[in-house]
Amino acid sequence: MDILVIGAGAWGTALAASAGARHRVTLWARDPAQAAELASRRENLHYLPGCRLPDGVTVASPQAGGIAELAPRHALVIVATPMAGLRETLTALRDCPQPVAWLCKGFEAPVSQPYGLLGHEIRAEVAPGLAAGALSGPSFAQEVAAGQPTALVAASDSALVRSTLVAAFHGPALRVYATEDLPGVEVGGAVKNVLAIATGLCDGLALGLNARAALVTRGLAEMTRLGVALGARAETFMGLSGLGDLVLTATGDLSRNRRVGLLLAQGRTLQQAVESLGHVAEGVYSARTVVQRARRLGVRMPIADAVVDLLDGRLTPEQAVTTLMGRDPATEYS
Repeated sequence: MDILVIGAGAWGTALAASAGARHRVTLWARDPAQAAELASRRENLHYLPGCRLPDGVTVASPQAGGIAELAPRHALVIVATPMAGLRETLTALRDCPQPVAWLCKGFEAPVSQPYGLLGHEIRAEVAPGLAAGALSGPSFAQEVAAGQPTALVAASDSALVRSTLVAAFHGPALRVYATEDLPGVEVGGAVKNVLAIATGLCDGLALGLNARAALVTRGLAEMTRLGVALGARAETFMGLSGLGDLVLTATGDLSRNRRVGLLLAQGRTLQQAVESLGHVAEGVYSARTVVQRARRLGVRMPIADAVVDLLDGRLTPEQAVTTLMGRDPATEYS
């Protein structure tokens, strides 16, 4: 199979390397200089050092053609841009006849609406005829690139997209499950980043394992409430893209969002925390859009609210904990 991966960050490079062992993959980098370095060194030194690209991966850049020109030559197109670049990329691909799937997780900043949209909502606006979906689930790029066992979810309302994603990436070290619940998978991917900041804060303040378990569980309830309000199935959040991705991102040492919470607990400013990462922590940018969308829908998300107040400087780490613990009693499933 011929696969085009648009975006040569850590995750795009990791999936290109994984698929390149069995398929022909073109890894497209926006920056010609980065593309030249990748092609010569066969390694992404900035985003994924130590991962050597297999012979099945060819590196391209705008000098070799734009994505709208390259896409029809491939059987599958993977969009590995940050959330902020998804609208522009899907617009360029709006006439693509091949299946398209994005990897980014989150709500975009408000553009066409007074609130941020999920990926499938952006697709509906800019490329309604595109057969598309998302590839998501609990996964660190470094482990996928190293061939460590991983399970992902191919989500789309198109059976062709789901089956193509499975054919492209399912293999000895990577299991790919299919679902039609694209909204649920996307909500899980967006909200877990916000909750990982809260869990990092919890661990950074040494609140204990009881507190961490409570935070992850109540965070899952918030995620589910928002997802159901946006048309998702409740059971999706007990799967890989809900509970699975939340547990990984909230507790894994490779999680950038968790690291932000840990650094804030140590007294770092938000700017210092973000600058120290060297990579994007999507939860920092999507927390406000998650809360904004929840409020418009009348969905209660007290943990996400506290994260936003913390990021905006309205609460200290200690005050955020006090706020959450001081809420009135409630029944568990209300």
